[in-house]
Amino acid sequence: MRPSGRNADNLRDISFEMGYAPHAEGSCLIKCGNTHVLCTATIEDKVPSFLKGKNEGWVTAEYGMLPRSTHSRIDREASRGKQSGRTQEIQRLIGRSLRAVVDLKALGEKQIIIDCDVLRADGGTRTASITGGYLALYQACVNAAKSGRIISMPIKDQVAAISCGLYKGTPVLDLDYIEDSSADADANFIMTAKGNIIEFQGTAEKKPFTQDEFTQMMSLAKQGITELCRLQSAIMKGLL
Repeated sequence: MRPSGRNADNLRDISFEMGYAPHAEGSCLIKCGNTHVLCTATIEDKVPSFLKGKNEGWVTAEYGMLPRSTHSRIDREASRGKQSGRTQEIQRLIGRSLRAVVDLKALGEKQIIIDCDVLRADGGTRTASITGGYLALYQACVNAAKSGRIISMPIKDQVAAISCGLYKGTPVLDLDYIEDSSADADANFIMTAKGNIIEFQGTAEKKPFTQDEFTQMMSLAKQGITELCRLQSAIMKGLL
């Protein structure tokens, strides 16, 4: 039995609140159980220097955790003068994941910044950031296309992410913090709605996992991401 009482293949309760930050071109407050992340999208009429003159856009991300998003206070990274390696790794992952489903040529010379701020953390903050960040990106692109700021929708596919792991020897879907902190192995899967893999991050925390265990985690991840994409699609229809 999982601590939450969920079955091995159950997601946590998922909800999306669009337009949570009204000043942003796109925004989504995603809640995955007790993990809550505010994702906002900002469109800038400029691109990084390495893309100037190439008539191509860019999608990037920034990620951060609020001081009391966890049980004990964590320092603001700005007060330390630099970002942690973990923060840099996560925001690069978010950026890579979202760029994978965007036609950067269709975007033109514009940059979209996705800010992911963790309000409450209970495991899976990076996967929630990708899943919610996609909806913020989508809303921003819909609004920009309607207003003529961009010529056409640059988004080619959906993307969502989920964690899986081995908890007490059993493959389980969507780990919360209690499970993640004591898992034998944990992994993050980022996939498109078409079932294509964008990225996989897997670690044996206590002992190496077998190919069969990986296959079981992969199967759970595909099931979970299919459900997340279904929930995203329902939201997206309301934005058109």
